[in-house]
Amino acid sequence: MSELPATIAERFGAVDGLVHLAAIIQPFLKVKDLDDAAIERVFAVNWWGTLHLNRAFLPVLLDRPEAHIVNTSSMGGFIPVPGQTIYGASKAAVKLLTEAPRAECRGTPVRLTVVIPGGMATNMPANSGVSIAVDPEQAAKLAKNLTTADAAARAILDGMTKNAYRVLIGRDAKLMDLFYRVNPSGAAALIARQMKGLVA
Repeated sequence: MSELPATIAERFGAVDGLVHLAAIIQPFLKVKDLDDAAIERVFAVNWWGTLHLNRAFLPVLLDRPEAHIVNTSSMGGFIPVPGQTIYGASKAAVKLLTEAPRAECRGTPVRLTVVIPGGMATNMPANSGVSIAVDPEQAAKLAKNLTTADAAARAILDGMTKNAYRVLIGRDAKLMDLFYRVNPSGAAALIARQMKGLVA
């Protein structure tokens, strides 16, 4: 990982930004039922992947006239989602891993933005190797409310241009962010009701 910035600079020239999007979810199980391998896999990708890339690129970016780091957290990083405790904990860690270095980089050329997506049309369960039992009618209903990757990319680039502190992606993330600020326990209860039947 430490050699990646130089490898990229050699091929493309200077590096001015890092957008970190990689993430996986956990099996839809309560934390007491997860095995260590599943927990370690989620943290290896979501936490360690983000940390290692940020640490590798930050020294390079600090030498640029202007640079930006974007890390992707999640709606699950600020509101508890039953059956996704470890995923949520990893994404809460990414949120702070972005906000604290942003404060540390004050007065430097580097800016940091945390992205907080809601539901995305990227088939994350399958891409994470996680099966999920959803009936076709429920799946069709859920699909209507998912944000496309193109829309998310536009929102991220817009946030970078504006030097946004954070970028909430999707109507669900924006509404739940507001609801959680006003009534944390009520917002958590709503998510728990929506997850009912999905968690083993």
